[in-house]
Amino acid sequence: MKKYRRISYAVWEITLKCNLACQHCGSRAGDARAEELSTEEALDMVKQLAEVGIKEVTLIGGEAFLRPDWLEIAQAITEAGMLCGMTTGGFGISLDTARRMKEAGIKVVSVSVDGLEETHNRLRGKQGSWQWAFKTMSHLKEVGIRFGCNTQINRLSAPEFPLIYERIRDAGIFAWQIQLTVPMGNAADNSEILLQPYELLDLYPMIARVVKRARKEGVQVQPGNNIGYYGPYERLLRGQGEAWKFWQGCTAGLSSLGIEADGSIKGCPSLPTSAYTGGNIRDHSLRKIVEETEELRFNLGADTAKGTEHLWGFCKTCEFAELCRGGCTWTAHVFFNKRGNNPYCHHRALAQEKQGIRERVVLKYKAEGNPFDNGEFSLIEEPINACWPENDPLHFTADRIQWPESWQEEQEPVPTSIATSN
Repeated sequence: MKKYRRISYAVWEITLKCNLACQHCGSRAGDARAEELSTEEALDMVKQLAEVGIKEVTLIGGEAFLRPDWLEIAQAITEAGMLCGMTTGGFGISLDTARRMKEAGIKVVSVSVDGLEETHNRLRGKQGSWQWAFKTMSHLKEVGIRFGCNTQINRLSAPEFPLIYERIRDAGIFAWQIQLTVPMGNAADNSEILLQPYELLDLYPMIARVVKRARKEGVQVQPGNNIGYYGPYERLLRGQGEAWKFWQGCTAGLSSLGIEADGSIKGCPSLPTSAYTGGNIRDHSLRKIVEETEELRFNLGADTAKGTEHLWGFCKTCEFAELCRGGCTWTAHVFFNKRGNNPYCHHRALAQEKQGIRERVVLKYKAEGNPFDNGEFSLIEEPINACWPENDPLHFTADRIQWPESWQEEQEPVPTSIATSN
């Protein structure tokens, strides 16, 4: 069996150059990397992606369209028989650019929308970025490219979550990917915007209510890898109500691949560069990196005893340990500088609540300031009724949620729990 065939989806950062300055950007995008792949190297990468069995490639940045040859790369991906998609902040995609994207074979685009206008512009670091995101969606719609949105959920965007949904639904999206903001890169320097683990108890009923409505209205909500985990809404969020659709462990290096603009290869595009880079395409073939490097093989053997050796803290004792394996590797690592104990877990927050405990994370060591870097946080357990720390104006609670007036009479979704302890 050729083990490299396990990889089927790649996310490719083709440049780190960006025209926004996002507070939560994990890659600290802005300037191009010092030694980004040349056009010739990038086109050779396309060939190697096809050879190892990649079926779909998503181009990202920075901002992918700031690389001069980005459409040449997109066309090569399409001609190699792979589906080409793109994730963008949308700042500056004209109608003509959208037409050229269509001609190059880009099939689907995800536009980042991280709040209502004021919040989005604040998080994205540029006035007018919200208006451009919606202008870009209108251009994509006009030329016939399917488009969705992706949204980072944090203390700034969470209260606006239902209203964000209404705005992007009305723009014509078919899908919406949601993800919790975690302390990587710029977000590690702005940790006050991160949700505290205990705040998930108010967050998930809200998300579930919005998801239920979205499904009725034909919008596919796609939970990111740090959403959910065995709470009462798991099947609704991840499985669209299907009994056997729920989180089943990190897939980094199993079905996914991350490529940085200088040719560095990781098992997932979000993973910290220093700890999870398996090699560089300039030094080894993609096949060799995928097949042989430990950094892309740490999830192999997940169905054996080895699959839980890395767990610690709450995750080590959890009833779902063998199936979950500590949730999203990226999320756990950027909080604690090692994987295996994920504080962003709904089941965990509920279980702690039953014991009269709540958890908070507090910055211990700052990040150094490099792309895809992280600091380290301390995990604090305290009584559930303890006074909340002072000088924390962004504390998220259910009464801060901004519900559309037309939703006031709607029934809450009925949860279906996976865990008997829930």
